[in-house]
Amino acid sequence: MGRTDRIIRIIVAVVITILYWQGSIEGTLAYVLFAVAGIFLLTSLISFCPLYSIVGLHTCKIKNN
Repeated sequence: MGRTDRIIRIIVAVVITILYWQGSIEGTLAYVLFAVAGIFLLTSLISFCPLYSIVGLHTCKIKNN
């Protein structure tokens, strides 16, 4: 996972958290978005997204020898 991808995921997770604390999202939507935010945060911290590996997507630069 590339650096830009990780930063975007962290920003999205922070925005979801802020929206929840401001009361903009609540109920089932809040729980679903919290799950998404948690997944985004976890995958950005470990720099690996299982879904990317399944579909063969790479967002980091690959060095060519």
